[in-house]
Amino acid sequence: MQYLEGRRYVVQGIFLLVGLVFATRLFFMQVLDGTYKLAADRNTLQRLVQVPYRGLIYDRKNQLLVTNTPVYDLLVVPREVKGLDSARFCQLLQIPLETLREGLKAARKYSRTKPSPLVQNLSLAERAAIQDNLIDFPGFRTQARMARAYRTPNLAHALGYVGPITPKLLELPKYGRYGAGENVGIAGLESYYEPTLMGRRGVQFKMVNVRGVEKGAFRDGEFDTLSVAGQDLHLSIDAELQAYGEELLAGRRGSIVAIDPKTGEILCFVSAPHYTPETLTGKGMGNRYMDLLRNPDRPLFDRPLMATYPPGSVFKLVNELVALQLGVVTPGTGFACDQRLVHCTHQHEYPANVSIAIKNSCNPYFYQVMRAAVVRGQSSNKFEDARLGLAQWQKMVKTFGLGEKLGVDMSQEKRGLIPSPDFYDKLRGYHHWNFKTVYSLSIGQGEIGITGLQMANVLATIANHGYYYTPHFVKGIGSAGPLAKYRERHYTAVDTAYFKYIIPGMQEVVDGRGGTGSLASLREFGISVAGKTGTVQNPHGFDHATFAAFAPANDPKIAIAVFIENSGFGGSSAAPAAGLMIEKYLRGHVVGYHKRMEDWIKYGNLTTHLH
Repeated sequence: MQYLEGRRYVVQGIFLLVGLVFATRLFFMQVLDGTYKLAADRNTLQRLVQVPYRGLIYDRKNQLLVTNTPVYDLLVVPREVKGLDSARFCQLLQIPLETLREGLKAARKYSRTKPSPLVQNLSLAERAAIQDNLIDFPGFRTQARMARAYRTPNLAHALGYVGPITPKLLELPKYGRYGAGENVGIAGLESYYEPTLMGRRGVQFKMVNVRGVEKGAFRDGEFDTLSVAGQDLHLSIDAELQAYGEELLAGRRGSIVAIDPKTGEILCFVSAPHYTPETLTGKGMGNRYMDLLRNPDRPLFDRPLMATYPPGSVFKLVNELVALQLGVVTPGTGFACDQRLVHCTHQHEYPANVSIAIKNSCNPYFYQVMRAAVVRGQSSNKFEDARLGLAQWQKMVKTFGLGEKLGVDMSQEKRGLIPSPDFYDKLRGYHHWNFKTVYSLSIGQGEIGITGLQMANVLATIANHGYYYTPHFVKGIGSAGPLAKYRERHYTAVDTAYFKYIIPGMQEVVDGRGGTGSLASLREFGISVAGKTGTVQNPHGFDHATFAAFAPANDPKIAIAVFIENSGFGGSSAAPAAGLMIEKYLRGHVVGYHKRMEDWIKYGNLTTHLH
């Protein structure tokens, strides 16, 4: 009996202990810990994401380019929608019934429990007109956010645009904190600097009654977090120069890129035809985007970064520098203008040295310069000799930032092409090509392709006598400077000493008697321009015109590349545009604007205008 009595006390003790544990845990959950209370209260809570104030964008003179303006979105939580009077709801919002059906279908597909946008970009007046009626439509609410507003009609290709995040982007880890309907930078600087501009989101918890009416902050904001505004961007772009460049290329296809050689800062970035940044904001943005996309003139195409063309005669400068470095020519080397080798565009004096050859852009001269650089007798087999020489040539050319992405702060940059021996092996077959196969590279034609940005950077490199900073748009982030990678120098494979031998010839191109780029001359203002014209052969129509330069020649402050499609000779079409842009930047204004423009139209090829 005593044994049984003892077991009874043990069992009772176990039950008491278990009960005590449960009671203690229950007290902790209900009184001390608010987590479960919060979970129970969630049916009467609204979790509101506070999207931060997006960073502003300024130009190099602190002129405000991009700001923010308040708009409102109508959100829906499908699970909370009860007894919807569709006809009345559509009348209230002034939307077709089909829009409502499609919106609800998309919202259910995204999530039945999370809010997603039904109607976006409501104005304050539109929001006020519907807000008081939303209590009759459970599951719907409005949410404020900031949308982009523009103080400039220019620079659309560089600025990019902001739009609703897509379901595909929401699947990526880098966008894990975004919600449906939130805006994100989609192109240009808005995309590249998205984390910087966006800032950090905050969250507010609001108490609501069963009719969805707000009753105040939950627990006095104990669980709320504050949003942190995005940082401002200070661009290197000169807004006045940009506007002037877009005016010059109005009605044409082409690009103008200008760089400060001393820093790599991009001063202007013109892609023509262009559109205004406001086009891709607000209601109807999707329709306007499709209109731009269907436009045969391709205004969405970012020509300075994405269009690759043969550089034409501008490339002769690079070929000369490579040959000087290899020691196969000297500054005083002369070659006959032998028309049997390659056609020369006009009669000129004997190219007795590099300056005369550059001034007159003598094709046979530069044919022989590149032949000396490639065909160096490194192998008794002429095909292998060409392979070895071209490989060394390509390696040196690429140090000018060609054939690779420069690393500008835009994501859609193209690398262009500097052909390698492997390229011609695939094209022609191994040991089935030699210098005569690739000679067109000597005058910047053939398979070679570079972008407008790369061409401007080459001129910046020559201006610096052999180095460049990676071109970039942002010179300041908040109170800090540009990203560290934009403060590093990149040196070419050509010694600094050789650059001084080609600059006098470039000055003669513009200011010398009979120079091919005389329409870019600013001699009347005491400004010496060093430049090079180019005419790019185009098998599909009129030739393209290009001109690249830097100024002042003795202390360069601007390097510029102009490319105009189907415009003929670079000296008569692209050079005047470059001269006007340089004058605008260095002097702040253009003297005799109308006369200079009349000269450009008179000498330029009118086929440059769009149809």
